[in-house]
Parts: sequence; structure tokens; C-alpha cells
Amino acid sequence: MSKRVWFITGTSRGFGREWTIAALNRGDKVAATARDVSRLDDLASEYGDALLPIQLDVTDRDADFAAVKRAHEHFGRLDVVVNNAGYGHFGFIEELTEQEARAQIETNVFGALWVTQAALPYLRAQRSGHIIQVSSIGGITAFQNVGIYHASKWALEGFSQALAQEVAPFGVHVTLVEPGGFATDWAGSSSKRSTPLPDYREVHEEAERIRSQRVSKPGDPQASARALLKVVDAEKPPLRVFFGELPLQLAKADYENRLKTWEEWQPVAVEAQG
Repeated sequence: MSKRVWFITGTSRGFGREWTIAALNRGDKVAATARDVSRLDDLASEYGDALLPIQLDVTDRDADFAAVKRAHEHFGRLDVVVNNAGYGHFGFIEELTEQEARAQIETNVFGALWVTQAALPYLRAQRSGHIIQVSSIGGITAFQNVGIYHASKWALEGFSQALAQEVAPFGVHVTLVEPGGFATDWAGSSSKRSTPLPDYREVHEEAERIRSQRVSKPGDPQASARALLKVVDAEKPPLRVFFGELPLQLAKADYENRLKTWEEWQPVAVEAQG
């Protein structure tokens, strides 16, 4: 298989770092972005010219376009674009400040949108490429205390599904990776949290108890890298793929409930049509 050129955002830790290492280990080249590129010094030392570290805050649209252009000029092409940069914001809907809500959307939605837009002209021109959008099981279902995070991932899912149809004629694939709980520090120092309201204290405690049960067996980020390579190497890659054992169970329960409710209220739906 021919060697590929990757552009991966958010590579200083977690999925981004493990996926960068996996690509480099098999001989591919990677343009790796991070807000603090010093975290990539060890990889730059080990992999040399195969790695191009780029300082980037994905919320800066101009910087996104410049970073993608630099990567393309440096390596001569782009094959796999991975929108991994993002974070989780914890807070009940009533607790969110405007700044917190906007920051979550700016990073998780607009960051991925700008990088995608920047890469598409190159992928279309070469009539090939694969865009990997890092979503979440939270991109198709929702739990309390992370509502604005869900909003960001549902938005990512929506525009990416439309995008997949738009770019298919050019030989470009789009895949939404939807992980469950992984040992990536997503809920730790990587996350942000709103100031809790006293009236929600007991509800917060219950929400945290349920979340702890749901992620009691977090996945291995290194194993996720092996899975990602199988997705990228597939002749017909999926539009959506879960990472982890639990997401399918959660999705089935949610969608079965949705279908039941929609069918129950179908007479009202028909009545509304007139």
C-alpha cells in the first residue's frame, strides 16, 4: 500500500498522539498540529522529516487554512485529514455561560469546519482523500451534564453527513468516528466545567454516578489507533463507526425508544400535515 500523508489536529495527547504515532510507525508522513508543539519534540526527534509539527489553535480560521496549505506544500499532497482537536465541557444547560457555550462550539464545530474547508480543494483536485471527523457516542445520543458538548458533536455529525454526499463524486470519503469512554483524560484536565448551581447538587451527584458506571471500563487509545488504520485502509470506509464496545448498546436503546415514540405519535404527525 502506498504511503499516505496525514494532517491531524490535536496531537499533543490522547487519540491525536496515538494516531500520529501509528501512522508514522508504518511509514506514513504526518503534519501534526497542537497548540503547544513542544509536546511533539520527542516525536520530531524520533521520526525526523516524516513529521511536520505545526502550532495551531483550530478556532483561528486563517491559521487553519495556512496550516493546511503549509502541510500540502511541504509534503506535496494530503491523503487523510483528521479533525481530532476538541474538548468536553461539563455543565448543566442552565449553568452554561455564553462564553463557555460559544467556546465549545468554536472549537468542536467551527475548528473542524475550517480545517475541512481548507483541505477540500486539495482533495478534490487529486480526486482522492479521506476526512476523519472525531465525533462521539455523544454525537448521536445525549446525557445530562454535557449538553453543550452534545450540541457540538451533533452539529459535526450533521454537516459531515451532508459533506459525505457532496464530495463522494470526487473520490473523497468521510468517516465519523464515534468513540465511547477511553483513557484519554477527556473528562480530566482536558475538559472544562461550569460553576454548578446549588439547586442541581443532588442531580449532579446522580449524573456523575451514572457517568462513572458508563465509563467503568475505558478503552485503550493505542488499540483505537489500530482500529483507525483499518478504517483508513478500507476500500469502502464507513460513514460512521463506533470505537468501543458500549456505544452500539447505547445507540440501540436510544433509537429503539425514538422509533417507538415516533410511531406512537404518528397519528398526530399526520394530523399536523393537514
